[in-house]
Amino acid sequence: MKKPISKVVKFLGLSLGGGKQDKACLSVMEYYPEQKRIFLSKIVEKIKNDESTSADSKIHELLQLDNANVDFLAIDVPAQLPLCLECQLKCPGYENCTEPHIEWMWQHYESLNVKKRPRRFFTPYTQRCVEMHLATELEESFLLPHLLGSNSAPLVARARFILRRSQRPVIEVNPKLSVWRIGRSLGIRPSQLRFHRHSVGGDESRRLILNTLGEHNIAFLYEQDRKLMIENNHAFESFICAMTGFLKAKGYTEKKPSHFPEKESWIEFPVAKIPWTKILNKNI
Repeated sequence: MKKPISKVVKFLGLSLGGGKQDKACLSVMEYYPEQKRIFLSKIVEKIKNDESTSADSKIHELLQLDNANVDFLAIDVPAQLPLCLECQLKCPGYENCTEPHIEWMWQHYESLNVKKRPRRFFTPYTQRCVEMHLATELEESFLLPHLLGSNSAPLVARARFILRRSQRPVIEVNPKLSVWRIGRSLGIRPSQLRFHRHSVGGDESRRLILNTLGEHNIAFLYEQDRKLMIENNHAFESFICAMTGFLKAKGYTEKKPSHFPEKESWIEFPVAKIPWTKILNKNI
């Protein structure tokens, strides 16, 4: 039988803002196995440049400060390029390529074309299998931006630069999808989950989610942190990233489908039905 773990386990959640927006936030969440409690110990918001230090260096320093007993660093930006861009084989074009991820993309594209025509062509040098999968295979359609789309590409470059100095396990999270699964497992209506990012009504959506987590004794939040996350969506999403890392450690995030290409990266997101009481009493 596995012995209970008495030490505190940390989960870090990093939400990256654009380089000029200075909206990056870091959450540090702690799990106390003996008390069976999740505790949000710290949020650092609006990590930005000053005259002598870049925001990227500040993020690295913060990650180093919380280096002990960290299980996962969960980040809301992809850190792996599309496999096509790192492939060293002679390229025959993706119409003739037999690499597993390209064959998967063709099969997925053709299966959708049977149902509805025409479908937008895929581009394996800007997107991954996981983006195609999440757009069509879940209870809702989650349309993620391409990994190297115009809005995502600078963030991907920034994430790769920051994480190249990190030695801890890193997982990728899509906060919108995690919010959906966490909220639905708590009985929150879909209409109240779809707008947590909106400038109008987003604060009320975030307030409801955070209050419900507290009412179910799932996470302890200081009032000033709860207020911060209601006002600042980046802070809220950094917390959601950390919470997803906790759920992964507990074994309650979705696994890659059996037919998914082995080398393809994956986005961690909670299972559809999260048994919160069972999770809090299960040792990591």
